[in-house]
Amino acid sequence: MTDETAEKTTSSNGSQGSESRSPGQLAWRRFKRDRVGVISAIVVILFFVVALAAPLIAKLYGKDPYTTYGINTPGLLGDNGLPAKPNGGIDSEFWFGIDPQLGRDVFTFLLYAIRNSLLISTAITLLVVVIGVVIGVTAGYIGGKTDWFLGRVMDILLAFPQQLFFVAFTPVVMALFVPPNENTPTWIIVISLVLLLTVFGWASMARLLRGQVLALREREFVEAAKVTGASPARIIFKELLPNLWTPILIQGTLMLPLMVTTEAGLAFLGVGLQDPTPDWGVMIGYAANFYQDDITFLCFPGITIVLFVLAFNLLGDSVRDALDPKTKR
Repeated sequence: MTDETAEKTTSSNGSQGSESRSPGQLAWRRFKRDRVGVISAIVVILFFVVALAAPLIAKLYGKDPYTTYGINTPGLLGDNGLPAKPNGGIDSEFWFGIDPQLGRDVFTFLLYAIRNSLLISTAITLLVVVIGVVIGVTAGYIGGKTDWFLGRVMDILLAFPQQLFFVAFTPVVMALFVPPNENTPTWIIVISLVLLLTVFGWASMARLLRGQVLALREREFVEAAKVTGASPARIIFKELLPNLWTPILIQGTLMLPLMVTTEAGLAFLGVGLQDPTPDWGVMIGYAANFYQDDITFLCFPGITIVLFVLAFNLLGDSVRDALDPKTKR
């Protein structure tokens, strides 16, 4: 009898402890129990740490991604332009080897490629989320003609074949800043990519949040706030947004890897960042010309981008399951 009483007391205390926790604490507790999610988060964090620390790592390593070591140092490249040593020239001096023809250090080139790709993709994702939240909440809450107009804009943007559109119009956008007969500066390319992918990327986020707001604005707590005389801004920031963090976080975590692959794909097709600027797509595009003779160079950017996208997608799934356990299968 004593054991049963103790068991009931423990169970009661545990349920009370769960009830006293905030939704954020409960989500964090569920996330920590998900081993796949935790491992994915560690991998993603490592990628961002490497991206931010790329200049420091390169300085400690003693090389940079732009110097043509193979051309400057005899014996590193063979007569055919390929690394003279096996496995892409990997040795104690060049940890990941050197690239064909130019003989640049692959390790530092990859570090800066990760840095550039992640910084650009993160900036695009943040802008897309902010614009999508603003437009989606505005359309859903105000309704009427505003909702109709913004809804048609979303429909038009979502109807575009985006990948084909990016390939076709990226050079057009760049031509607005630089004449065709001049070399396009890297910062112009970056700004063009950010603008183009942001303009055509926010519609899916806005459409999702519009639907969420349409359902929330009829709830009792919103009606109660209106009765008390709360301003629309207060209702949006105090009543609606706290109930939208879950879809915002989930959509954001799933959008970043999409932007990474889109940006890399544009660079691979020659309408994004271009050699000699380090980028995942630039590396894969350059390595594709030599994969039959030197597959090593292609392996490093290919494996790292697959690893990052896979880890971030798994992290997005884990965040979704932690925030909304009903979706977990």
